[in-house]
Amino acid sequence: MAKFKAMGIRPQSRLGQNFLIDLNLLRLLHESGHIEPHDVILEVGTGTGSLTAPMSEKAAVVITVDVDPVMQDLAKQELFGRKNIRFIKTDILKNKNRLREEVLEIVREELNQPGPNGEKRQFKLVANLPYCIATPLISNLLLTERPPALMCVTIQKELADRMVAKPRSKEWGALSLWTQAQCHTEIIRIMPPTVFWPRPKVDSAIVRLTLDEKRRNKIPDLKFFNEFARAIFFHRRKFLRAELCSAFKNTIPKLRIDEIMDEMEFDAATRAETLPLKTMLRLCELCRKELLKLPENERKIL
Repeated sequence: MAKFKAMGIRPQSRLGQNFLIDLNLLRLLHESGHIEPHDVILEVGTGTGSLTAPMSEKAAVVITVDVDPVMQDLAKQELFGRKNIRFIKTDILKNKNRLREEVLEIVREELNQPGPNGEKRQFKLVANLPYCIATPLISNLLLTERPPALMCVTIQKELADRMVAKPRSKEWGALSLWTQAQCHTEIIRIMPPTVFWPRPKVDSAIVRLTLDEKRRNKIPDLKFFNEFARAIFFHRRKFLRAELCSAFKNTIPKLRIDEIMDEMEFDAATRAETLPLKTMLRLCELCRKELLKLPENERKIL
C-alpha cells in the first residue's frame, strides 16, 4: 500500500481491483491450485504480481492477464528476469459471452509444448479474480474445447455459495447447474473484507473447481445445456411448465411440453429450483431432442 501511495497509484473500483494483502491467504490460494511443473497457469488480474511470483516458481508457464497497463507494468518490474511468465495487457472478456481469442490462442500454444519430462501439459486457472468478471470467465472457460483441469480462485462468497449449492436451496440456480455438471466444487476458505485492500463490502471465498471428464462427457451438447440452464432459471419463482413454455416459445408446442412433464413425472407445482442435477440433465436432453426435429436455424432457446 505504501508503494502505491508513493507512486500515486490508486486501485480502480470499476476494474474490480481489490488486492489480497494477507500473505497466508495468498499462500493458501496458490497451494490450493496444486501447481505442478507441467502446468500452464492462467492468471486473470496480475495486480502487483504477488501471486504470479510463487506460481512461476512451480509451473511450466504463467500466462498473466490484466486490463490495467499501469498495474502490469509495475508487476513486470517486480518480476523482471522470470522467463516463464507471459504478460498480456487486455480484457480477458471480449463480451460477457465470449473470451478474448488471442488469450486462448496463447494458452493453446503453451499447452502444445511438452512438459519437462515430455509429458502432456495441463491447463489451470489460479487467480485473485476481479469480482466483475468471475461468473462470465468461469462459465465461458467451461465452454471451451479444452477447459482448465482445475480452477482455484477468489470470488465473492455469494458466488461461491451458488457454485456449491444444493437443490431446494435459494442459491441453487443456473451457475450451480453449469459448474456441477462438469466439476467437483468446493469452498476452501471464507475471507472477510479485512484481508483485501481496498476492503470490499462483502465477504469473499477461495473456491476450487476440479474438472470431472466423465461428468462433462455425459453432456451431448455443452452450448445447448449452458443456454438451457440459464433459461430454466430466468424467472426462478415460476412453475417449471411456465419456464419451459417461455424458453421454447415457438419451438416446442405446449402440448409436447405437457407430454415431457408427464414423462418426467412432474406435477403442475414443480419448480426448477427443486430439481437435482441428474433430473435437469435428462430434462435438457428431452428438450434438445425436440429441437433437433426442427431446421437448424430454428433450434432456439429464448
